[in-house]
Amino acid sequence: MKDKVKERAISITVVAFIFILWFAASANHWVDSKLIPSPNAVWKAFWGVCTDYKGHTLVQHIGVSMQRLFIAFGLAIVTAVPLGLLSGFSKTVRAAFEPIIEFYRPLPPLAYYTLLVLALGIDNASKISLLFLACFAPIYVSCVSAVVRVNHDYINSAYTLGANRLQVFFSVIFPSCLPDMFTGLRTSIGVGYSTLVAAEMVAANVGIGWMVLDAKNWLRNDIVFVGIIIMGITGILINVILNLLEKKFVPWSGKA
Repeated sequence: MKDKVKERAISITVVAFIFILWFAASANHWVDSKLIPSPNAVWKAFWGVCTDYKGHTLVQHIGVSMQRLFIAFGLAIVTAVPLGLLSGFSKTVRAAFEPIIEFYRPLPPLAYYTLLVLALGIDNASKISLLFLACFAPIYVSCVSAVVRVNHDYINSAYTLGANRLQVFFSVIFPSCLPDMFTGLRTSIGVGYSTLVAAEMVAANVGIGWMVLDAKNWLRNDIVFVGIIIMGITGILINVILNLLEKKFVPWSGKA
């Protein structure tokens, strides 16, 4: 308990120091305000975009982006988790899918976004597909790695007690993989969120990523800061939710 309080105190201190440094840099004109706007300018920009930015409120921009992200993330979960577990369990399945995933996984999203736009158009389908591909690979890799790392003594013990392959999978392999799977989910949502700006670059007129890009084109760094801060906060909230789910469904994670 004391360690947790100490860790939170350190985190709060670091965040407070960053804000104090920001206020000091703005008040003393250490940096050009066009490059790094003052906290007061960012605050005013925040209230401005809350009511309207290019025909949409801030809540609408966030809502559209979250809808795109969570649809893609959900699709990635329901496809990458079973395929990753199956690939880890079967070398034949892994040999079939791993080369494809390993080929596109290191590619920058914009490298194949043009192909998605040509195939699916400029509407949400191409954007969600890009986010899906970004989210898919980390989940798949973490699931495969989790299965491969399962202690074979547990599997052999289950077989010795008379369990069949299906029972071994659901009673031994799947529970053992859950901690690594949640790590993959957190990594996946982070990669997906970082890809969101790229997904909203083409023919979008709403979305938090699009708002940041549009504000950048008009040299509205105050609005850019608003978008970055909001994306950071929402990213933290999503990670907190995943951590809470992990504690609920994997209470033994991290315990000897």
